Amino acid sequence: MTSQAPTFYFPAPRAQKYCSLCGTQLSRRVPPEDNRVRDVCDQCGAIHYQNPRNVVGVVPVYGDRILLCRRAIEPRLGKWTLPAGFMELGETTAQGAMRETQEEAGAQIELGQLYTIIDVPQAEQVHFFYLAKVVSPALYPGPESSEAAFFRVEDIPWNELSFRTVSSTLRHYVEDARTGVFPVHHYDIPDAESN
Repeated sequence: MTSQAPTFYFPAPRAQKYCSLCGTQLSRRVPPEDNRVRDVCDQCGAIHYQNPRNVVGVVPVYGDRILLCRRAIEPRLGKWTLPAGFMELGETTAQGAMRETQEEAGAQIELGQLYTIIDVPQAEQVHFFYLAKVVSPALYPGPESSEAAFFRVEDIPWNELSFRTVSSTLRHYVEDARTGVFPVHHYDIPDAESN
């Protein structure tokens, strides 16, 4: 018996029930010499740490226009975003940002400086965006994007952007482009209820 593959795979749950080393049910407690509640295996002693996930991407600029991708997947299906996604094991943040740009937009870029570092504690993530120069107008969006397009600053679809990290990074870029000085911005995105 076969089933059709889903069109979108959600990440595995962060909480574990069973030890990935020995299969014993985990308990939640503060291990000795630690200060946080963790998933602990009382059988083999393994501590299953959970750490933030890194999202890496770029602000891709071609002349006076910014490249955005329309999401073809959830979350935020149909919304515009900067090319970005989860960093993979074995790659640097820069390598991940370049890979995501290729996968989502099919754009050829020259990677520039790190531009925004955004802590998103409620989502258990840290987002890193680099500045990038797009070297060709040719775009070949991948399966996670329904389209990719260049926007002048005045035409950015602010009400159709996917995530607050994307809109805040773009707002920094628009402001910094006025002076031509692009410092690194490091900040956090507060929980939605605190806005």
